[in-house]
Amino acid sequence: MWLAAIDLVLSRLRDAGCSFARIKGISGAGQQHGSVYWSANGELLLGALKEDGSLVEGLEGAFAWEFSPNWQDASTQAECDAFDEVLGSKERLAEVTGSKAHHRFTGPQIMRFRKLRPEVYRQTSRITLVSSFLASVFLGKIAPFDISDVCGMNLWDIKAGAWSEPLLTLAAGSDGLMSLRSKLGIVREEGGGRMGSISSYFVKKYGFPSDCGIAPFTGDNPSTILALPLRPLDAIVSLGTSTTFLMSTPKYIPDPAYHFFNHPTTAGLYMFMLCYKNGGLAREKVRDALAPSTTADPWDTFNKLALATPPLGQASQDDPAKLELFFPLPEIVPNVRAGTYRYTCASNSLNLQESAEGTWTPKDDARAILESQILSLRLRSHNLVVSATPSRPPQPRRIYLVGGGSLNPAIARLVGEVLGGAEGVYKLDVGGNTCALGGAYKAVWAIEHSEGESFETCIGERWRESEAVEKVDVGYREEVWGRYGDVLGAFGEMEQRVLAEQVSV
Repeated sequence: MWLAAIDLVLSRLRDAGCSFARIKGISGAGQQHGSVYWSANGELLLGALKEDGSLVEGLEGAFAWEFSPNWQDASTQAECDAFDEVLGSKERLAEVTGSKAHHRFTGPQIMRFRKLRPEVYRQTSRITLVSSFLASVFLGKIAPFDISDVCGMNLWDIKAGAWSEPLLTLAAGSDGLMSLRSKLGIVREEGGGRMGSISSYFVKKYGFPSDCGIAPFTGDNPSTILALPLRPLDAIVSLGTSTTFLMSTPKYIPDPAYHFFNHPTTAGLYMFMLCYKNGGLAREKVRDALAPSTTADPWDTFNKLALATPPLGQASQDDPAKLELFFPLPEIVPNVRAGTYRYTCASNSLNLQESAEGTWTPKDDARAILESQILSLRLRSHNLVVSATPSRPPQPRRIYLVGGGSLNPAIARLVGEVLGGAEGVYKLDVGGNTCALGGAYKAVWAIEHSEGESFETCIGERWRESEAVEKVDVGYREEVWGRYGDVLGAFGEMEQRVLAEQVSV
């Protein structure tokens, strides 16, 4: 399907009059964590493609397995347990690889693949991620892993800059560490530059110049962070059906609750990522429990109530602060089952207690659902930020909102009040596919940057902020931001109590 899609999109571009001859470099993004299993003939077939045929025809027999396990697969719980245990704890695994074990991560996926299909595993010559698979097709030979995307495997020791031998040994089982090491190959530690020129297949079939350079491709999430010249401490909050938080940071402080990756272009920086299942769906459920909107905007009633309700539901600071976890779906962060959990506490985080039945109304939930989602972002990112300006306490520098929720003024206001933003909160509109744009910017930087020129500088000089960015909130407000900081401890304790109750049940 992916091979057919490459030919299809290039054919459509050609039919639309795209001048391929002007393209000097290509990079891109691939769905993170997916794995592709090449046969012993794979690389030979890549280098022998004929322009009078399709990629599907030319690469028949190039794969030991015709399917690609991807991020939606959740069948690897036993393997995840083994990964969490092999280094002593999930905390230690996160310290080494940037994440605890996750169903979708490629290491546990490879381990299960080898156990279920040992003969296919042994017939596999190379294993690539989706990003390096795509780069391989354009390059005409197997491409190395990208330095950022490799961090989504639970196999790469980020601080050591090398494969983790204990984790390779675990995944490879009786086939041995060296079997897996040879299948994985090398990791390209430079995020830019040319890996080589484009395959002659694309030159002859579509008219690409023979010197068109192929840069490292990366994962969809690392590529999203490249959709603008993001500076350290700038953050992107994606407000779709789910919620994703991305931030560039010089600090490496891993934890099982979130993900760290090497930055896809800039050595010495890391990419911090949070993923939540409950985002827009949870907000919509709260909205739909309210009286219908009297205007054409279905969010009008919700927004008015969210903005009219005082922070934490406190008419005065002597009133108990209201805290909520609202999860229509089982959540990843924290890892709890679906449910609604409501507590109150004092303004200083003391006296945390579960709310009595019937003490909350749907009107209370309008603000509380937004506070809950954004407090979780602040709880997990507050140790990673520093003071961006002398007059501001540690917080993100700028916060960029993307996705459907970025259009909501109540969300923008609450992001500023709870999470801050020393330079404000901004709506980012760069079209419908930020990770594809990030891949294009990566190609520009990889091919055109001068020696020592950073991605941020190279793209920043070409960046027209006024065409893509709109300031939607002032961000940091000292008094209300401080109030949310005062209850952050209670919010974290509430999560721990909910987790403990599930374990006891």
